[in-house]
Amino acid sequence: MGAVQSFISPKVIATVNDSPNQTSLAAFSPGEFRFFKIRSVRDISHNTKSFIIDLQSPLHETGLFASSFVMVKGSTSPEGKFVVRPYTPISTNDDKGYFELLVKMYPGGAVSEYIYNRKVGDHIEVKGPLATFRYAANSKKSIGMLAGGSGITPMIQIIKAIVNNPDDTTSVTLIYANSTEKDILLHSELKNIVQSHSNIKIIFIVSRPEDSSWSGPKGRINPEIISANMPKPDSCHIIYVSGPPSFMESISGTKTPDKKQGLIGGYLKDAGYTEEMVWKF
Repeated sequence: MGAVQSFISPKVIATVNDSPNQTSLAAFSPGEFRFFKIRSVRDISHNTKSFIIDLQSPLHETGLFASSFVMVKGSTSPEGKFVVRPYTPISTNDDKGYFELLVKMYPGGAVSEYIYNRKVGDHIEVKGPLATFRYAANSKKSIGMLAGGSGITPMIQIIKAIVNNPDDTTSVTLIYANSTEKDILLHSELKNIVQSHSNIKIIFIVSRPEDSSWSGPKGRINPEIISANMPKPDSCHIIYVSGPPSFMESISGTKTPDKKQGLIGGYLKDAGYTEEMVWKF
């Protein structure tokens, strides 16, 4: 099944619960920025934080689905000029009353630095959800995922959609690359998913292990590890790729300047994958 173009309109959504008079309200709007208050902040790594952000009420929901994202407004400019960047929440639409953002701080990053320094009680401006495709359960026999750093967020969103749906039998293999062990985001949470779901496999690879006891793969994602672990080029499989520009360039080629998928490049092209077999986040 191909990718489905989709944008979400604000609406009131009925919920299935014991009280038929209750409804869930759409918290976000794809057409305007709205303010949301930060409930809690948790350190994930030396440069990454998790933000739990309240919706308007416990009945509100985000409308998020795999794979959708939000736009966040932020600025570190002394002139107060605001810019916007896309973020993929790692919560789902089942999480009523709040959403969760995983934010890695990049020095000089106008939005990442802005959000990273927000405190409990502060507000951030968000609009969405927006999407370029909608994941469909069992539309592919298996999914390969290649992620680097904070590129893990759309992969988490899709993995959650799969494991939360008992009818979805899709097999997933994720190769998650980072510089060191301490850079692996949500390491424990990801390992817990693997332990409780036999159709999910995750390989952690680090380029500069700091602990001599590290037993996983070392180095960077390369043609050999792709060949050994990713689904073979075939229309019944798909490969998702997400990471910083240099990561994307070497593995799949980057998107076009106007954010279209573009041609396949890098290791995946050399391995025989075509545009229909790869999706770039």
